[in-house]
Amino acid sequence: MSVDLRVDWCSYEAAKWAVEHWHYSRTMPKSKIVHIGVWEDEKFIGAVLFNVSANNNIGKPYGLKMTEVCELVRVALNEHKSQVSQVVTKAVKMLKQQSPGLRLVVSFADPEHSHVGSIYQAMNWLYAGMTTPADEWIINGKRWHGRALRHEKPAHLTTAQAAKAIDKDSKRILGSSKHRYLYPLDRAMRRQIEPLRQPYPKRGPSVEGDTLPQAEGQVRSLGAAPDLAKAS
Repeated sequence: MSVDLRVDWCSYEAAKWAVEHWHYSRTMPKSKIVHIGVWEDEKFIGAVLFNVSANNNIGKPYGLKMTEVCELVRVALNEHKSQVSQVVTKAVKMLKQQSPGLRLVVSFADPEHSHVGSIYQAMNWLYAGMTTPADEWIINGKRWHGRALRHEKPAHLTTAQAAKAIDKDSKRILGSSKHRYLYPLDRAMRRQIEPLRQPYPKRGPSVEGDTLPQAEGQVRSLGAAPDLAKAS
């Protein structure tokens, strides 16, 4: 059965609704976001989000400026018929058209959530191995990435002081390593990063073909999105 797939700009409110209802994290990234909506047969089914990474050095290993690299941070979809790779490919194409200076998209998959990056493998993204474990904080029972906390804290406080100011019992822990995937947006960048390619991590038994397991991009449907999900 054919489906009319539309990938188009959407409002921040629509993207936020999709993430809070259909993504396992249920949280929006803090930094500047590009939000692209997804419709099937004119019904809003989710959003794909890119942002300028909180890590100012994300492009440094590839000799790129911050304006030349971005991060794919959320693929939040309700039940859908289209292939996720098709949705993300269309979103990346829109992003490239909007920002022609972009040369690389980076994304991460977290093994702590049983993620191996099945979306990126289906799209033939380059797998560049595991990241170095980063510092995290437990604050009021919630885990904070060290970079996120540093981004939010007042300038006159250290990260530790900011954590203690929020929760006197906060503690610092070593976070997990994540799978790193790269998607070049021009031929020169593809040639440059090709030597970094490593074999894909093995997929779990629940991942078949070009599908998106519930844990890697969506949560159980909580109903249809409101009218604010219309394209902006």
